Amino acid sequence: MTVDLWIDLLLAVLGGAIRVGTPFLFVSLGECLTEKSGRINLGLEGVLVFSAMAGFGGAYLSGSAWVGVLAAGGCGALLALLHGLLCSLPRVSDIATGIALMLLGSGLAFYFGKPLIQPQAPQIPSLALGAWSSSAQVQSALSINALFPLGVALAAVLAWGLANTRWGLVLRMAGDSSDAARALGTSVNGVRIAATTAGGFVAGLGGASLSLYYPGSWNEGLSSGQGLIAVALVIFARWSPWRCLGAALLFGGAGALGPALQSIGVTGGYYLFNAMPYALTLAILIATCSPRRAIKGAPMELGVSR
Repeated sequence: MTVDLWIDLLLAVLGGAIRVGTPFLFVSLGECLTEKSGRINLGLEGVLVFSAMAGFGGAYLSGSAWVGVLAAGGCGALLALLHGLLCSLPRVSDIATGIALMLLGSGLAFYFGKPLIQPQAPQIPSLALGAWSSSAQVQSALSINALFPLGVALAAVLAWGLANTRWGLVLRMAGDSSDAARALGTSVNGVRIAATTAGGFVAGLGGASLSLYYPGSWNEGLSSGQGLIAVALVIFARWSPWRCLGAALLFGGAGALGPALQSIGVTGGYYLFNAMPYALTLAILIATCSPRRAIKGAPMELGVSR
């Protein structure tokens, strides 16, 4: 390939990493917040699909994309609240409840979303950060989802808040030692319910990004397992909001590689390149799992049977 084709490919991957990675960013930040409290939410796939449907429906009915964004976040929070309440009951498994929530959220989305498959809804606006350039490729790569800067700011706030605020200390204490948290008079269940609900709201913004920006429509196969991939992404990021940002862009770039190659005329193995995010997920899980050592940064209460 010539130098110009390499530049076009890199720009296409960069733009695709931001577009494809934005839902990963919000879902991984939401799961990071949830898991920091000592609870895992495997129902994020259902949360993502249901919030994408709710966001599209809210935007379609109201005529405003931002109303749809709020509807997506609110519906994600409701499903996550249900998960948090159920997991607070005695002898209820986070894993089993999460799987049930995934099926519930997907089922509700498919049922209520049937009338929304054909209509078009207002889209989240783009930020033209490449307007300074006369190159169409640069302008396309730097035309980003308006939610992406919000995700970056949210990563910064979470990273700072978890390390420097009282609520961050309480959240991390609930995730690392529930006995210590109770000894200080903290309601561990209350903290985990609040963290799970807030995490669901954040993940719901990722659903809005799917249905209202890229690909910008509602259909039953919209998520393609991104909610489940986000759980692996949080492990890869070692429960760090900043690393979640980097990991989301990495996964987004992997997902954008196939279309980027196609854009410069490389069509061989297109479907193989489309499988890159899933192959990367498996590779990361293999690389980060070991029976001989604990995963660095993991909240100690994760995986505790209740």
